[in-house]
Amino acid sequence: MWARWPLWAVLLALAATGLSGCKRLTFVRPNFDKTNYEHTGPDYAVRDDKRTKDASVARTRVQLAQAALRNGDLDGAERDARTALKADPRSVEAVTILGAVAERRGDMAGAGQHYKKAVELAPERGAFLNNYGAWLCASGHAAESLSWFDRALADSAYATPTAALANAGSCAATAGQTQRAERDLRTALALDANNALALGGLARIELQKGNAFEARAFSERRLAAAPADPDALVLASQIEQKLGDTAAAARYVQRLRAEFPDAQGSGTGDDGKR
Repeated sequence: MWARWPLWAVLLALAATGLSGCKRLTFVRPNFDKTNYEHTGPDYAVRDDKRTKDASVARTRVQLAQAALRNGDLDGAERDARTALKADPRSVEAVTILGAVAERRGDMAGAGQHYKKAVELAPERGAFLNNYGAWLCASGHAAESLSWFDRALADSAYATPTAALANAGSCAATAGQTQRAERDLRTALALDANNALALGGLARIELQKGNAFEARAFSERRLAAAPADPDALVLASQIEQKLGDTAAAARYVQRLRAEFPDAQGSGTGDDGKR
């Protein structure tokens, strides 16, 4: 099963998971550290009217909401995002933050409503199209999600297409479209050689194809590219078991138990329980 990145470590651009048998995907979500909206304030000397003031309030509140979300303050993020929307009901950034807050609270249905609203407000902006596609895939609509990633990639101003490509590859795998999955994941790696999602996805594909040595190479790169998660360690253990290196497989199981004691599954026939 695919890993899941922390919500604040994913892609928003404010101006701007795997194969059959997997239970969970990794998605690239809004990255509130990367903003691409207008930072300059309105020119009050020229036109200090209500609309200008409201736009300024909305921008300020979005920035505060982003900071609150990065710090794990979900209540503060929601409060500031809603204040931004009162000032500017078409603030797609504020709507997306509400989606992120809902998702981190486990309210996937509510998150989906906000992500869908975001693409209605910004129907050609890649980051928001990617977010909605990722939500669809995580909600059991992997095949449907692919057209949204395609739309995201059609945005020539989309600053980080690797995000949509990696998500598309993971979701294509879930939908049983292995050929597309491998194509998109390899394209993502061509743009970002350290993309952890693409590396993990290709490791799984190579293992399922029976190419254990190739799978090991991708798995090792995945573990070097980003902190380990349960899925990556289970996959690494499965690969070593396939290669006949039971000692290496056991070491990954030990890491899994030590670093993620609540995780299930060892990759060696053990259910992961002590």
